[in-house]
Amino acid sequence: MKIFLDTANLDGIKKWALTGLIDGVTTNPTHLSKEGRNPKDQILAICAVLPEGEISVEVTEQDPDAVYKQAKDIAALAENIVVKIPCHHFYFPVIKRLADEEVPLNITLVFTLVQGLMMCKLGVRYISPFVGRLDDIDVGGIELLPEMREMVDEYGFDTGILAASLRGVRHVHDAILAGADAATISLPVFEKMIEHPLTDQGMQQFNADWATLRQAQGGVRQFP
Repeated sequence: MKIFLDTANLDGIKKWALTGLIDGVTTNPTHLSKEGRNPKDQILAICAVLPEGEISVEVTEQDPDAVYKQAKDIAALAENIVVKIPCHHFYFPVIKRLADEEVPLNITLVFTLVQGLMMCKLGVRYISPFVGRLDDIDVGGIELLPEMREMVDEYGFDTGILAASLRGVRHVHDAILAGADAATISLPVFEKMIEHPLTDQGMQQFNADWATLRQAQGGVRQFP
């Protein structure tokens, strides 16, 4: 499963890109607004940090013709950009046109299996079901992921399932079990999910035992 960071924070992206664990980044206007920098410059900087990764950038226009033009302009910024467009019927003709022109698309705000099917039929690269937002209205958001997995596999679509709006480590755990192709994860959730208190406790115990052995052996300094 690909792991994308859901942020526009360059320092955080650089930090975790060094681990080799990060396959891309998903941005949105809210993320970009927090960074206090020209959005285009910020996006290009992120693309440069992960030149082999996929960087999702969202349209901000609303009129379909303007969305089409902006999507083309965004895609032209760098080869590794994927354009984010909301799953709204106003944009379906635009999405089809862009997909036919092989513009990589990540369709966001997907909330039903039927919406996912329609976007797969249009040939987009990713559909992004928003798990946490479904939970917010007392609908089991995580349950949508295995349904989408079954649908994509049953009909042989090439579209990837990008689990989004993951609110905690359990959501990430369940997205893995559901067979999502990718998950976009906020920096706080990512940093929490790579830690475990038992790992820390185990390391402390090993270090304490080794110190005891060194003392008993008259200060052994190397092993083996």
